Amino acid sequence: MLAVERRNLILEKLQNERKVVVGELSTLFDVSEETIRRDLDKLERDGLAVKSYGGAVLNENTGMDMPFNVRKKRNMKAKQEIASLVAGLVQEGEHIIVDPSTTAVAVVKALKSRKKLTVVTSSIEVLIELSDVSGWEVICTGGTLRENYLTLVGSRAADVISSFQADKAILSCKGVDLERGVTDAHESLSQIKHTMLKSARQRILAVDHTKFGNVAFSRICELSEIDMVVTDIRPQQKWMDYFAEKGIQCLYDREEGQKQTDDFPEKGTECLHDGT
Repeated sequence: MLAVERRNLILEKLQNERKVVVGELSTLFDVSEETIRRDLDKLERDGLAVKSYGGAVLNENTGMDMPFNVRKKRNMKAKQEIASLVAGLVQEGEHIIVDPSTTAVAVVKALKSRKKLTVVTSSIEVLIELSDVSGWEVICTGGTLRENYLTLVGSRAADVISSFQADKAILSCKGVDLERGVTDAHESLSQIKHTMLKSARQRILAVDHTKFGNVAFSRICELSEIDMVVTDIRPQQKWMDYFAEKGIQCLYDREEGQKQTDDFPEKGTECLHDGT
């Protein structure tokens, strides 16, 4: 096992359990405790963990973000539910822009039954996911690779995105706040996502319920600039009131506390609210 793979598995364990113990990790991965300590040193330097006596705890600082391969396993059911709803909004033959989020990967997976779409993306993972799809036009933005995010950023990426006018831009984020707007962990990501929004006629924000009320480092846009919010659980009433005031549609999968099943909900359980 490569060191980076082991560190990602340690990060997954940290996410699930909030702390790890050197001795337990040494046994789990069949490596020396010194090797595990070096792994934890690297995670601490990256700002992802805080070393403690005999192990480490997860860095809860909301300004930090996990590597893509770790984040894509977080809240997987919610992302699948959201992706199913978003896929229902995309029509055959449309031109869409998708951002470099883990939610976007779930969305394009849900769209693969379409016969013809044009997709513009800066996401390496989305490009890989669509590499076996025929009949689609998949456009890569180019740009500079952002470490740990599997995405392309920078002026070249922004210039390519700006040259298009898509039917829909579909993006996610790290935080949604009534006052601070839509935010992400890094300025380079926020700039690309803001450019995506400006290059589409309809702007769809796809976020699970844990993102509401969070504020990350860099602003993407004001919440009022979004046309539709798609989420897994009905937001609190203050959010619904704001959406109604601003004319933002809200599409969600279920009410909070509604019983979940292992299967996707039927169409009859989906709720579309547009302030009426």
